[in-house]
Amino acid sequence: MRYEEFLARVRERGEYTDQDEAATITEAVLGVLAQRITPGEVDDLASQLPSPLGQNLADAKQQQAESFGIEEFYRRVAERIGARARTAEWDASAVLTTVADTVSGGELNHIISQLPSSYALLFGKPDLAG
Repeated sequence: MRYEEFLARVRERGEYTDQDEAATITEAVLGVLAQRITPGEVDDLASQLPSPLGQNLADAKQQQAESFGIEEFYRRVAERIGARARTAEWDASAVLTTVADTVSGGELNHIISQLPSSYALLFGKPDLAG
């Protein structure tokens, strides 16, 4: 999938006003996700995303994954975009369901396996939520 197509899908799902808003939201969500998954998984995910998203994700990579729950995920996204946590939940879902549509099934399973089951809903995979 091309970068413009990825952003168009995020824009449609999130009902954003333009591609710039979709890009800002996408970078915020992927930046927080990069804090939550292992550096190797960040690299694997980055390799399957369109440029410049893959590069932004790689740039956000940390030495090791942090462990935090879904509410902290929303709080961090909200802080990056200047919104409320409830808005960040919507934003995260718009981006991560698009990620789920973009990457291979194996890669998606690797990502979800590193997260508490509550995250599965954000990827549009309620069947994986415990």
